[in-house]
Amino acid sequence: MNIMKTLSYRLNTLLALLLTLIVYSDVAAKTFDIQRLENTVSRDTEYQHQSSVLKQARRFMISLPERYYASDRRYPTLYVIDADFQFQHVSSVTKHLARMGKIPPMIVVGIANQGDDDYLFTTTWKVEGDKAFGGAELFQQYLVNELVPLIDTEFKSNNQKALAGYSLGGLFTLYSMMQEHSPFNAYLAMSPSAWFDDYSVSSKIALKLQQNKLTAPVFLSVAREEDMGVDKLATVFESSAKESLQWQFKHYPTENHFTTALPALNDALQFLAPNYATDGTDMVEIGDYNAVIKHFQGLQQQWGGFQFEWLHAYQFAKYLFWSKQVTKVDEILAAIKQHFPESLTIVSIEVAKGLLIKGDNQHAKTILENVKLEGEQSPNWHKQLSLYYKAEGDEKRAQQHFEKALALADKYQLESWEVWELK
Repeated sequence: MNIMKTLSYRLNTLLALLLTLIVYSDVAAKTFDIQRLENTVSRDTEYQHQSSVLKQARRFMISLPERYYASDRRYPTLYVIDADFQFQHVSSVTKHLARMGKIPPMIVVGIANQGDDDYLFTTTWKVEGDKAFGGAELFQQYLVNELVPLIDTEFKSNNQKALAGYSLGGLFTLYSMMQEHSPFNAYLAMSPSAWFDDYSVSSKIALKLQQNKLTAPVFLSVAREEDMGVDKLATVFESSAKESLQWQFKHYPTENHFTTALPALNDALQFLAPNYATDGTDMVEIGDYNAVIKHFQGLQQQWGGFQFEWLHAYQFAKYLFWSKQVTKVDEILAAIKQHFPESLTIVSIEVAKGLLIKGDNQHAKTILENVKLEGEQSPNWHKQLSLYYKAEGDEKRAQQHFEKALALADKYQLESWEVWELK
C-alpha cells in the first residue's frame, strides 16, 4: 500500500514537472513584438564650453522645467556642484516637486567636475603645505565670470539663483556664500565638509554673521556624522544669526553620509518655498476668495516668488465650486487679473473646464474668449474649446481645436502626461 502511494506521488510530481517544462518552453520560444519609441523620456542635456578662467574645457548639465517652451517666462535657477554624481536625482526631485505644486519650477544647472582630484581642488581653499587643495577662489571666478553669465544668456533664467552642494560641494557652497558679489542668493549646504582646515569654516561664518554680511537663505543638514563639524556650524547660526535671516538646520539621525542626499535635497528645496503647496481643502479652510488670494500674495514674497502653476489653478477652480463661490467667478477672475496677471489665462482655463463639466457651456465659452489673445497659444485652451464645440454638436470646430491642441503640445515639447491628458 505504501509502495503504491509512493509511486503515485512520484508520478504526480513528474507530471507537474513535465507540465511546467512544456509551459516554460512555450513562453521561451515566443517572440515578443516590442518597438522602441522615438519619444524622449528625459530631456536633460549635457554641454561643454571652453573656460578661459580654468584654461580647459568644462562641462555642465541642464534640466529645463516643464512647459519651458510654452511661454517667454523666466525661471529661478538651481546650480548644483558635482553634477556627475548629483545631477540626476537633483533634477528629478526638482521637477517632481514643481509638478506637484510644492516649489516653483526651476532650471537646474549641474556643474560638472573632472574627476576626484578636480573635485577636491575646486571645492577647497588653500591649506599650507598641501597643493591638493586651494582652487575654490578660481572656481568661484569661473562661476561668476563665465558659467552664470553663459546660463543667463542661453536660457530663460531670472535673478533668483540658488547654489547647492553636498559633502565637499556643500563646503564650497558655504565658501561661495561668504564671498562678496556672489551671483547666488540662496545656499543649500547638505552634509558640508565642515571638518576641512581644522573646522575653520565655523569661525569664518561666525565673523560674517556678526558683521551682518550674510542675508541670503541658508539650509544646512547633516546625517549620522559626528565628526563632520556641521553641528558646531549650526550652533554658530543659532547664536549669531539675525532674526531676519532665513535659515534652517536639519539632522537626519537614521541616514548616513550617502543616503542623506535625497531627503536633505527634498527638504532644502521646500525650505525655499514654505507652504507653497495649497490644495482645495486648504483654501476652504483659509476662507473666501479674497483671503485665498491674499494667501497667495504672501507667497510672492518668497525666494522663488509665486504664480499659479497648473496644479494651483486646478485646485483653485475646485475650491470655487466646493465653496459655492462660482457665482462670483467673474469678479474673482478680475481679482486674479489685478494681482496675478501672468496667471489669468491658466486660472480661466481651469474655471472654464469646471463649468463645462457642470454643463454651463456658454459661461465657459465667454471666459475662454476673454483670454483668447494668450489662450490661443495654450494647448489646454484649445482642448476646452474642443469640448465646448463637441457639447454644442459642432464636430468640425471641435476637431480643429483638438488638432491645434496637439500641435501646440508637440511644438512646446510637453511631457507625455500632459499630451495624453489632451487626448
